[in-house]
Amino acid sequence: MTGTSTMAVWCDRCGEPADGGGHAACRAARELEPPRFCARCRRRMKVQVLPVGWAAVCVEHGELRG
Repeated sequence: MTGTSTMAVWCDRCGEPADGGGHAACRAARELEPPRFCARCRRRMKVQVLPVGWAAVCVEHGELRG
C-alpha cells in the first residue's frame, strides 16, 4: 500500500458514495451484518461469517475483522 487516505469514501454495505444521503438502512443493517464493499475503493469484498464474528477481504486493501 502507498500513502492513500484511510477515510471512507464509499458505503461498505451498498457501495454508493458515503457522503450521499439515504444510508439509514445501511447503518441499521451494518449493526448485524458484515461489510460487503470496501469503503476505500468500492470493490466487492470476499466475506466469511465465522462463529465468533466475520472476516472480509479486499484484494487491494487487505482484511478486516469484526
